[in-house]
Amino acid sequence: MKIIVPMAGRGSRLRPHTLTVPKPLIPVAGQPIVHRLVKDIAKVLDQPIEEIAFILGDPAFFGNDVVTSLKELATSLGAKAAIYRQYQPLGTGHAIMCAKDSLSGPAVIAYADTLIRADFNLDPTADAVIWVKQVDQPEAYGVVKLNAQMEIVELVEKPKDFISDLAVIGIYYFKDVNVLKQELQYVLDNNIIHGGEYQINDGIKGMMAKGKVFKTGEVAEWMDCGNKAVTVETNTRMLGFIKADGDENMVAPSVKLENSTIIEPCFIGENVILKNATIGPNVSIGNNCNISESTIKNSLIQTHSTIKNANFDEAMIGNHVQYDGKFKTVSIGDYSVLE
Repeated sequence: MKIIVPMAGRGSRLRPHTLTVPKPLIPVAGQPIVHRLVKDIAKVLDQPIEEIAFILGDPAFFGNDVVTSLKELATSLGAKAAIYRQYQPLGTGHAIMCAKDSLSGPAVIAYADTLIRADFNLDPTADAVIWVKQVDQPEAYGVVKLNAQMEIVELVEKPKDFISDLAVIGIYYFKDVNVLKQELQYVLDNNIIHGGEYQINDGIKGMMAKGKVFKTGEVAEWMDCGNKAVTVETNTRMLGFIKADGDENMVAPSVKLENSTIIEPCFIGENVILKNATIGPNVSIGNNCNISESTIKNSLIQTHSTIKNANFDEAMIGNHVQYDGKFKTVSIGDYSVLE
């Protein structure tokens, strides 16, 4: 089994946090988004992962540190890493074809901007599976249309009239991903463009037209990391899941407490100092932070930041931030100073 991860986007909706760090590398509940996504997929696939292919953007932004991190992730799962580049933002189908040398055999394709909780039971009668989630406002999503046999027969983007309430979440399984590769090559060769881009949906529609059977897989939870508000919410939800699972150490043993209280669930990284602080619930703090005279809940703080006199709720703080103030709901990017 292979996992293909297109992650070349800059994450503009999550600025300022993505001005210096690619969105898939933003930590949620103590781990980068892409690390959590790939680990969760590998865990529920219940079969060996041969290769993980990552499609990155320009090396000027997705540099050597990103490549090293992703190679270490693949190695930790017993897989080899393949690194590809998408130098122009030409769509989801184009991104996948940037990894065409890895497009063979069974594979999961997962876009690295969401987190999930799911049971990946692969239907042996299906040529492909598209994971979906029931939503309240299907007109805001791409949805699937099913026939009487519960097979996917159509993909509809943001339907004005009701088609179904099963939204496509951006995770796919292909029994032989080479079939998708052939269809996407046809899309590229014939310049089939929607919204100015080459789309994975056009490759999937080509497969359907040739009789390939698509089934749905459903996720219990689908958590977005598209902007600051939903990323903070996703951090809260992931902390709850991790605490319930009980399989991760959520507070590092090197944390130093001085007249401070931690209200679970929280993730607190290595070498964090807490002085006269109340932390939690639902707070993630990265390594080497120093927090004093503060009350923080429902917030996400990255690494090497110094926080004083804060009363945070639903805040998102970047790396190497220095903060001393009275604001409550804030979003502060890397290397900012507010005193």
